[in-house]
Amino acid sequence: MAKPLVTCLLFDGQAEAAANFYCTVFKNSKITHVTPMVVTFELNGNKFMGLNGGPKLNFDEAISFMISCDTQDEIDYYWETFTKDGGAESMCGWVKDKFGVSWQIVPTNIADLLSSSPEKAERVMNVVMQMKKLDIEKIENA
Repeated sequence: MAKPLVTCLLFDGQAEAAANFYCTVFKNSKITHVTPMVVTFELNGNKFMGLNGGPKLNFDEAISFMISCDTQDEIDYYWETFTKDGGAESMCGWVKDKFGVSWQIVPTNIADLLSSSPEKAERVMNVVMQMKKLDIEKIENA
């Protein structure tokens, strides 16, 4: 029987602070174990391990977590939460949180819009490429 995957995030001494932060961002979340080296936690049923591994490795956009949002209010919530206190906006719905982890904050229907007719997909992509925080209404009206 296959075991579920667990995402391991390497922090420079901030694993517990990151886990605490993420557990405030996502409502159905909890910290399950804490040691000086490792913090295990769950975010919306997804298991994570934060490892205090030191400064040698840093997060980059090669790995990101995608949050599908049903409403503009949800997009606004995650965008504002991740950009405050040292986070950074990027393009096309991407944002880095204060720990350097990348997130894609996108409408739930983005895949459908991008896989519709080639003409519609091109219009949607052209609109998305002009945005930082995504605007559902503008994307759907493209």
